[in-house]
Amino acid sequence: MDCKCAIWFLPDDIALTKEKKPLMLQSVMFCPILSWTCAELQAMGVGRLFVVSDKSVHELLREYLPAEAVLVDGAHHAAQLLELLSGEKGEVLVLNGAVLPVGVFSGGAVYTARAGAVRAVLKEHGAFAAFPEGAEIQKGFLPVGDEEELRAAVPMCRQKILQKHLDAGVTILDANNCYLDPRVKIGAGTTILPGTILRGNTVIGENCTIGPNTMLTDCTVGDETEVNASQGTDSRIGSHTNVGPFAYLRPNSTVGDHVKVGDFVEIKNSVIGNGTKISHLTYVGDSDVGERVNFGCGTVTTNYDGFKKYRCTIGDDVFIGCNTNLVAPVTLGSGSYTAAGSTITRDVPADALGVARARQENKDGWAAKNRAVKGKK
Repeated sequence: MDCKCAIWFLPDDIALTKEKKPLMLQSVMFCPILSWTCAELQAMGVGRLFVVSDKSVHELLREYLPAEAVLVDGAHHAAQLLELLSGEKGEVLVLNGAVLPVGVFSGGAVYTARAGAVRAVLKEHGAFAAFPEGAEIQKGFLPVGDEEELRAAVPMCRQKILQKHLDAGVTILDANNCYLDPRVKIGAGTTILPGTILRGNTVIGENCTIGPNTMLTDCTVGDETEVNASQGTDSRIGSHTNVGPFAYLRPNSTVGDHVKVGDFVEIKNSVIGNGTKISHLTYVGDSDVGERVNFGCGTVTTNYDGFKKYRCTIGDDVFIGCNTNLVAPVTLGSGSYTAAGSTITRDVPADALGVARARQENKDGWAAKNRAVKGKK
């Protein structure tokens, strides 16, 4: 099939948005039918897409459609489609109702026809009410008429998605225990371990190990990176980086190459430079972190005062001692150190040591006296 143009007639229930979610917007493996099929049409080379639906829901549909898709009012579609197809000379792909881009035979719900034959139907009937002359039914789509049919189709859809990645050189150790959004892209040589859930427009590089028990949503992961028992949303992870176990990347986080993000580390709205190590029990929020920084265990960026959030800036080659609090806004210059247990409220110059803690005082004999007093009670 070589079609550069497609017309998709959405089912009538697309207008019933207040009482019930329309079938076209219901999800298969986390992805709305409309988004999934549109993405597949683009991958097939369709550059012009005309979507016919009730005008009242055009605004709702827009976020699920490619930017270049044209929405056509279902009540007056003939005139608008005739204008849109006026210069079209090739084959036109026609889709009727809710169809999934899997299956063997579409049962006539999807077919191709010459643009001239499509225009002839529109002119004769004043609507798209008949098969164009010479139409050919297309394989590879599965029509679903209601929610029950959609639920029944999910296992096959899931298997088709997994098989696509297996054919592309991805290793999936337990196909019964992985769940992949159809929009996900995975590079060859990558291994997906059990319990992995990849959602949205997640892109995984080559030769990675993802899982076990990992969920990534709208994330990008570089080559040869490992993400183990962790979660990430709307974030970027570089190449040759290790994340987890039990790490949490919140939205708008960028983690560089050769980075270590260890257990019980949370990163939010921050940039982490190449070669930085955040090994355990640390929160990095609203921060710009340089390269080769070492975060000691228990470091916290205290970025919120109850009214506003502030950023921390950390230069290259900084060493942050264990249990350091960085009270934003604060800057640590390149090459600087912070002493363990410090609460840093002022900038630390480059190559300086920031110490912010009370001097230790030992009271000889205090413990023995305390036990003696309490033991008499």
